[in-house]
Amino acid sequence: MLTTQDSSVSLGLPQVPRTRRSREEVESAAPVTGEKKVLLAAPRGYCAGVDRAVIAVEKALDHYGAPVYVRKQIVHNRHVVETLEAQGAIFVDEVDEVPEGSVAVFSAHGVSPAVIQSAEDRSLNTIDATCPLVNKVHREAVRFAKQDYDILLIGHTGHEEVEGTAGEAPEHIQIVNSPEEVDQVTVRDENKVVWLSQTTLSVDETLETVAKLRERFPSLQDPPSDDICYATSNRQGAIKEIAPQADLVIVVGSTNSSNSVRLKEVALEYGAKAAHLVDYANEVDEAWFEGVATVGVTSGASVPEVLVQDVLRLLADYGYGLVEEVETAKEDILFSLPKELRAALKNDGDEKHLGGRGAKPTR
Repeated sequence: MLTTQDSSVSLGLPQVPRTRRSREEVESAAPVTGEKKVLLAAPRGYCAGVDRAVIAVEKALDHYGAPVYVRKQIVHNRHVVETLEAQGAIFVDEVDEVPEGSVAVFSAHGVSPAVIQSAEDRSLNTIDATCPLVNKVHREAVRFAKQDYDILLIGHTGHEEVEGTAGEAPEHIQIVNSPEEVDQVTVRDENKVVWLSQTTLSVDETLETVAKLRERFPSLQDPPSDDICYATSNRQGAIKEIAPQADLVIVVGSTNSSNSVRLKEVALEYGAKAAHLVDYANEVDEAWFEGVATVGVTSGASVPEVLVQDVLRLLADYGYGLVEEVETAKEDILFSLPKELRAALKNDGDEKHLGGRGAKPTR
């Protein structure tokens, strides 16, 4: 069992005026039957790749001083981006917005070879914070392209990760957004087709897409290992366990975070009566609690734990002070910092904390 923890500073709760009803007013609107409690998902929150990317920007700021430029959002979380901006990070859409010779960080979602070349042309001091699991998919794309395969990339058009992966071999890669698009796929040789996927997708929808692709192309080859990352799978597994028991699920995460959006969708698919996505606790609507006995809580892989604790404190104010942790997997993965940053820190004698903080999503 886990109880809510107090924090000396709540970084995640902006001071937005709001009229709040009392717990009694909410309960009188729709009486709750049964014990009021929270089922708290574990794992949740930061994964090792996000942790590594955020630390990379923090250490770059410490080492080089502000400003440090970051291409795209380092991770898809509003709070993280705003916190790093306050420390001196400048987020840009493309590297041609970065002054020549400056320090630039590539986000956790990865970049295409064209972006890397553009950065080199501007003599940028680059730090590649691409998640190692995303890099694995890039390497797979390059290898299969060299073998002249048609590569069916299951993912969302326009997502930075998909753009980066597709950019490795654009002449070989087709993006498949959903099972409904399978009928539109054409290939040169049905015996030389392989599928890869964006790492943050819904596990179930990806498997459905693969099954439909295999119906069309029986010789479809699987990637050497599962492309969907461990954190995505684990967080979806935890909410699948909670959803059938929940009257309401609150997912802490940003709307541009693919894995956070998927958590909300999975909660509804697996039996939650209602599910909502919020960046901050003050976005929670009191009306959601009417008639609700059990609230499920989880957070996307780019969400710091402080934001979850804000939500738990708000829930406690409405009588949901009993918090039961539902743990479905343990995570102890740790990625070292990007090699460019490790080298810079080592050369200057700053060899402390060359790794990340580690994925600690449960407590």
